[in-house]
Amino acid sequence: MSFGDQTAAQCAEAVGSTASNCSYHLRALARVGLVEAVSSSDGRERPWRATSTGLEFGPADPAGGPTAAGEALEELLLARGEELTRRARRRHHDQPPDWRAAEAYHEYALKLTASELARLVGQIDRLVRPFIAMTRDEAPGDAEVASLRLLAFRHPQSQ
Repeated sequence: MSFGDQTAAQCAEAVGSTASNCSYHLRALARVGLVEAVSSSDGRERPWRATSTGLEFGPADPAGGPTAAGEALEELLLARGEELTRRARRRHHDQPPDWRAAEAYHEYALKLTASELARLVGQIDRLVRPFIAMTRDEAPGDAEVASLRLLAFRHPQSQ
């Protein structure tokens, strides 16, 4: 649903499952408020939309230790993000010139305090939120889904 409203059949195609299985899980997600049904243009299809634009997990206390489930999810998300980036790099030269020029693969080594990093991440988040695909209703007709990853952490070699 990162790309906007999706039917159970579209979700099934994306995850390699069946429409009936995805329909069941979409209804379960709706019961806990993570998705909601939306009206369709033809009245036959039943599209769904995400009700949130992200997922936070981990201990409620920032000083608390990591959970096994949280660490496993982080590893999975990192691996999926890295593979997505590799696929994008492989097809970079096949993109239209304007998309090739717009794509960016930057990495910065910043020198800042923990509070400055938190403030910077918050500022970037505020800049990005109006463009989130699943919640952007008034996108230009030629808008396409793009991926933006933000990883911010103290460098492992820092003391």
